[in-house]
Amino acid sequence: MKLTARKVEIVTKASRLFKEKGYSAVSVRDIAQEMGMKAASLYNHIESKQEILSILVLDLARDFTCGIASVRESNISPLEKIEQIIELHIDITVNNSEALAALNNDWMHLEGEDLIDFVKMREDYEEDFRKIIKEGVELGQIQPRHPEVILFSILSTLRTLYLWYQKRGKLDVNVLKKDMVAVLLRGIV
Repeated sequence: MKLTARKVEIVTKASRLFKEKGYSAVSVRDIAQEMGMKAASLYNHIESKQEILSILVLDLARDFTCGIASVRESNISPLEKIEQIIELHIDITVNNSEALAALNNDWMHLEGEDLIDFVKMREDYEEDFRKIIKEGVELGQIQPRHPEVILFSILSTLRTLYLWYQKRGKLDVNVLKKDMVAVLLRGIV
């Protein structure tokens, strides 16, 4: 969906508020105040606070889904695919850290088809990642560890990266990619 410049501004400011206070604690009035307008005027641009959350969460989920689909279909080794997935997470985190808070913390407030769509995208994403890991284990590129443990270890780090990254003063993204890939794939010993 193509968003107007004003709607993009509203979504951006709301994402910062959602990150600071959590979705449930933010009102439409809070968002309007952040925009310098009355709540009634905000409704000229959005239908609801739920619409803002849907835009934030589903757009990012689509970015991840399209990214892993591209990686999955590429003609490279499973290990190289995992490297690219880690780099995908880093790129999305660096460019969308406030929206990632909504994706990680507030997705459960989605309703109806939006919630169903998000859960499906997340499950498909994890299944694609799991298949890549299993293929890497089968080919001997990855140590024979349980794929669920590998998946959990990598994703739990990547899903909280937005918190760490903002506190560290914007570490150079190339250094971050190189070192995170090395640590997540080769460990520290």
